[in-house]
Amino acid sequence: MLENNKKSDKLWYLFLVVAAALPFIPGVIGNSFFGHVATMVLLYAAMAQSWNIISGYCGQTSFGHSVFFGIGAYGAAMAVVTYDSLPWFGAPVGMLMAAIVSVLISYPCFKLKGHYFAIATFAIVEIFNRLFMIWDRVGGALGLDYPILPDGWKNFSWSDTKNGYYLGALAIFVLVFGVVRWIERHRLGYYLLAVREGQETAESLGVNSTFVKLSAMALSAGLAGLCGAFFAQYNYRVDPPMVMSLDMSMKFVLITILGGLGTFWGPFLGALVLIPLQEYSRAYLAHLGPGVDLILFGLIIIIVMIKQPLGIMGVIRSFTKKSGTEKEVDA
Repeated sequence: MLENNKKSDKLWYLFLVVAAALPFIPGVIGNSFFGHVATMVLLYAAMAQSWNIISGYCGQTSFGHSVFFGIGAYGAAMAVVTYDSLPWFGAPVGMLMAAIVSVLISYPCFKLKGHYFAIATFAIVEIFNRLFMIWDRVGGALGLDYPILPDGWKNFSWSDTKNGYYLGALAIFVLVFGVVRWIERHRLGYYLLAVREGQETAESLGVNSTFVKLSAMALSAGLAGLCGAFFAQYNYRVDPPMVMSLDMSMKFVLITILGGLGTFWGPFLGALVLIPLQEYSRAYLAHLGPGVDLILFGLIIIIVMIKQPLGIMGVIRSFTKKSGTEKEVDA
């Protein structure tokens, strides 16, 4: 169901006002650990939402989005490291290359259906990971390390504060979520849902399912590439295991499924739970050994899926439905 009611709009604008105000409150973002976590929540929410376009709204389960994320990351990194330019030039190139590669890959893969398509995307991640590991032009297995850059918006680099990174992540978040909000209210959104609910039925009604799926994939991949460009800039380096791995692909999937697949707020809610859990468990539970955050990840996913397969959004909807029913009974 398309979520385009007035209550959702008010919540969206309220969130934007609060999120935009945080960097201007002394000590909230700055150079704090909370600033890092808040930045990662916005970034991973945007990443998950980009995946949600093709997998949640269009119903094509992809496990290969780390490829497009990685292409965007290498686009920004190569602009700085290889060509001694600015990430502002590399990021759009990375987005465009991610979109083009996604179409070239997806066209034959879309001939596969169901779990066969999903398995093919698994293989694509491994292929690109190995390719970039031996490709000297992009640094091979060693990757690309950034030089020390002057602070400021020109280089999109800061050493003593996270305010700039936070605002950059917020801008990407607004862009990606804004695109999805537009899709929900545009004819494309209805086409995507039609293909998801039944491709043959949609085609019988005149929907070009191949064009719709390729359009959704190109848009999804381009936005994932933009997130990758930010990720490389934030971490000051990039290498294949860091960005083009099944682990990164699964983060796209898990965050969205936990929050609510095919919903507007689901990716944000999933990131709001999993990313702080990941970051704080690494910081404060590291003495228990590596992988504690992944164990907690798994437990939360299992519990939520058993209790509510529609994720956190399903829990919220069932709660609001109960409240509405109780009010009717009381009346």
